[in-house]
Parts: sequence; C-alpha cells; structure tokens
Amino acid sequence: MKKVLWVTAFALLLCFIVIVAGSYYMLSFSLAPDPNRQDEDSCFAQQFAAYPESAEWVDSLRRSSALRDTFVMMASGEKHHAFYVDRGARRTAVVVHGWRDCAIKFLWLARIYERELGFNVVMPELHACGESEGEAIQMGWNDRWDVLEWMRRFRADTMVVHGVSMGAATTMMLSGEEMPRGIRDLRFVEDCGYTSVWEEFEGQLSKHFSLPAFPLMYSTNLLCRLHYGWSFDEASALAQVRKCHYPMLFIHGDSDDFVPTQMVYRLYDAKPSPKQLWVAEDAAHALSYREHKQEYVALLRHFVADAALASP
Repeated sequence: MKKVLWVTAFALLLCFIVIVAGSYYMLSFSLAPDPNRQDEDSCFAQQFAAYPESAEWVDSLRRSSALRDTFVMMASGEKHHAFYVDRGARRTAVVVHGWRDCAIKFLWLARIYERELGFNVVMPELHACGESEGEAIQMGWNDRWDVLEWMRRFRADTMVVHGVSMGAATTMMLSGEEMPRGIRDLRFVEDCGYTSVWEEFEGQLSKHFSLPAFPLMYSTNLLCRLHYGWSFDEASALAQVRKCHYPMLFIHGDSDDFVPTQMVYRLYDAKPSPKQLWVAEDAAHALSYREHKQEYVALLRHFVADAALASP
C-alpha cells in the first residue's frame, strides 16, 4: 500500500513538472519577440521580394524625405516606434502589422493607402516588435491601448485603422473602446484576425501537437496572467466587435488554416451594422492582397468612400 502511494505521488509530481515546463515553453514560444526584429535591411529585403511594387514607392518616399519615424513613451513606461508618411492629406490610415512582424513588412499596405487612396499613413510597431520596447508580444490585447495612443497623436478628421493577422485582432480589440474625440469619420478593416487569443492558441496546440486544451491551455493562461497581467480568455476580439458601432470591413482567405476561415463568419455575425465581408478565393493566411491585388484595392477604395457607411 505504501509503495502504491509513493508511485502515485511520484506520478503526480512528474505530471505537475511536465505541465509547468510545458506551460513555460508554450508561453515563451507564443509570445517571444522575433530575435531579428531590428534588422531593418532584412525586413526591407523580404518586403521588396514579396511585394516588388513597394520598392519603387519607398524609393520615392526616401527621395522626398517623406518616410519618417518617431518614438513615443507609452503609459507602460516603454518607448514605442512608428513609421509615418505625411504628404499633407486630410485623411490618415493606421496600418497594424502581424505576429512577430514589424511595420516594414507591411509597407505594401501602407502603399495602398498613400499611393492609391490618398491617405497619410501611420505604421506603429507593437509591443516587443520592431524597434518598440517590450519583453513579450501582447497578441493585440494590451496593444489596443498603444494603437489608441497613436491615433490620438496623429488624429485626423477621417481615419481608417487596418490590421492584418494579429494586427487585425488588435484592430478589432481596439474597436470596442471609446475612440478619441475629433474624428468625424472612423472606419476599421480587419484582415484575417482571430476571434480570441484562447481559440487561436487552442487551435494551434491541437494542429501542431495534437494536444487537447486541458490542462496545458489552462496552466499557460494562468502563467500569462501571473507574469504579464493579462490572460488568453479575456483577449477576445469577438467580445470587442460586439461593442463596435463603427463601420468595419472583414477580409479573410478561404484557404486560411492558420487563422481558420470559419472565425471570420462568427466575427462578422457578432458585429453590429454597418459592416462588410469579403472572403478571398484560394487565399491562404494574410495573402488575400497578394492573390487578388486589384480586387483588394478596389474593395478598400469603395469602403473608405462609401457615404452610406459614415460613422455614427
């Protein structure tokens, strides 16, 4: 009997150690910054290789000294960075990058707003991304306050916030908060964002490791709360869009298996009007523009110009 108790106790201790170790690994893997995040030459090279049209545009910005950058001190006490393009337009777009990315890799989107649509553009680098300080990625949840601060600093009469992937989740999480005063027309575009951090991580845990949510998701969630002050289950884009009454355009590829396409239908259904939805044919994660360039630009042009979608 005593031997059985010792074996049971040892097995429970071993399980506890495995769960704790697994939780630390999962948290570190999920929220660790890109170690090469400040290698701008590499980021520019990747951007120009994937989107050659952005190379000529960036070159024209550099010749006229129109591509600038700035740093601000956030409420957390950390210094955050953004690029911006200001050619004197009365409209401003805020372009929000994805997971473990930086603003440079989304110059293709900034180009659309500046060159094609006539906007000034602000490209914030989120917590622990690019040149912005931070210990760990926030998955959009605390980032929503940082984007709100950038909106205040670059406030314009007309604004669009457009995020891709984690940036899209950030955009949706932001959309449920009180917006800065003085913006007459405000619109949001989310491209392939997830419903919640919990559901995204739960899906990846199942897909890559064939593991159920219990117990690892629960233990890692608790660890995130203790270490970083926020948790996966509270970081919900789905809950935030329910509170948003500004116009929102939802974009998703129908071949997206990183942020499953089914998520966009739930997000769209949860969002009160006004809203629009476009599911891009044969587009994988964050590739709707690359696969359908003309249609993507035309969609944005119509969305930002449609008077019927004016903000409340």
